[in-house]
Amino acid sequence: MNVGAHVSISGSRVSSDEETPPFDDIRNAVHRQVAFGGNCGQLFTASPRVWAEPAIDETAAEGFRAETEEQLEGPWVIHSAYLVNLCTPKDDLRAKSVSSLQADLDAADALGVPYVNVHLGAHTGAGVEGGLDNAAGVIDGLEIPDGVQLLIESDAGSGTKLGGEFAHLAGIIERTETDIGICIDTAHTLVAGNNLTTPAAVDETVARFDEEVGLEYLEYIHLNDSKHDVGTHKDEHALIGEGYIGEDGMRAIVNHPDLRDLPFALETPTEDGKGFAWNIAKVKELRES
Repeated sequence: MNVGAHVSISGSRVSSDEETPPFDDIRNAVHRQVAFGGNCGQLFTASPRVWAEPAIDETAAEGFRAETEEQLEGPWVIHSAYLVNLCTPKDDLRAKSVSSLQADLDAADALGVPYVNVHLGAHTGAGVEGGLDNAAGVIDGLEIPDGVQLLIESDAGSGTKLGGEFAHLAGIIERTETDIGICIDTAHTLVAGNNLTTPAAVDETVARFDEEVGLEYLEYIHLNDSKHDVGTHKDEHALIGEGYIGEDGMRAIVNHPDLRDLPFALETPTEDGKGFAWNIAKVKELRES
């Protein structure tokens, strides 16, 4: 089973070049993933809340690739900055979004990471069709390295954000000439209006996704429980099995024949003394042989 967490790269290591100042070291992600019991996972290359491009030392990048190959089984995915908005009608925000996303794609190439994950963003008045057209234009203008795939993540669907409906995901696939994939976030999918609380509900939602989007596009799953119920559009993650999806829904997801072989990355909170290690262990407990 490929399951892991979204881990931090923060923390400095001593550089071999004494003239080089301390920097966040990408290798920290591998060490933390192993410590949590994960064998795949997700990371940011820089702070996701500011316009900051990755600053990855070549030695650290080489070490990251080597340690990943030695210690992990499943694939990494890089999550783009939260500020990136593919759907925006604003030229300045679009330019910043392109620059930030391109930097993460280039970082993925340098690190041997096969996926970069991004939200569609908000159309902010351009309308659904206009927002999807804007996003497709951005995607097709990127220089995506060989061996790296851009994944569009499903959204909770609040306000003018796109990606909450399966039709939005199908719409961006139809519009772009780029070979993109999809990352489904289970908490987002639930609050966007898709029931995942029982085995029957999971079967129905997966079948509908296949009909509207296509399971062949699904590459990664953000496995999160939700603190809010179906259709609330409130994005707040819960511990695995302790939210509205619950143990029955989570068990059905991680054992579903169309989902079980995909990599799962957790973005669960740390609460009541339960962090990533507890959540990963819980997922493994729910997995049936």
